[in-house]
Amino acid sequence: MPHVQGQGAGVHSPLSPFAPLKPREDVLPWSVLTDVKTRIENRRIVPVYPAAVNTLDQKTQRIQGFMMPLEAGEQQRHFLLASVPLTCAFCTPGGPESMVEVRTKAPVKYSQGAVVVEGRFHVLKNDPYGLYYRMTEAVGVK
Repeated sequence: MPHVQGQGAGVHSPLSPFAPLKPREDVLPWSVLTDVKTRIENRRIVPVYPAAVNTLDQKTQRIQGFMMPLEAGEQQRHFLLASVPLTCAFCTPGGPESMVEVRTKAPVKYSQGAVVVEGRFHVLKNDPYGLYYRMTEAVGVK
C-alpha cells in the first residue's frame, strides 16, 4: 500500500496579519511534532510516530502556537493549538500533526497572537477524531 501523506505542518501566509512564531528555547519545536508518517490500517489513516515523539508521551511539555477556540467566550478551557494562525474560520491551518488539543486547569484568555501553554502531553495512538496530540492539565505561560 502506498505511503499516505497528511495535510502537512501548515504554511504561515505572508499576507497574515499575525506574526509567525518567534523561536523560543523553552518550548517543544513544531518540527518535532510534524515529523510523523502515516499508513493505512483497516481503511483508516494512522500515525507512525518517530522515537523522538513517542518519548514525549505522558511528560510535561511546553508548546507555543495559535489558539483555535472550540468554545465561545473570551476565556478558553478547551481549544486547539496550531503551528500557524488561521486564515479562514472554517479551515484548519494544517494536518493533525500541526495541532494539539488543549484542556486547561484554569481558563486561558483567548488571543489571536501566539500563546504558550504547559501541561501533560499525550501522544494519541487511536483517537476517534483523528487527533495526534493532546495536552491536559495545561496552564498558560508568559
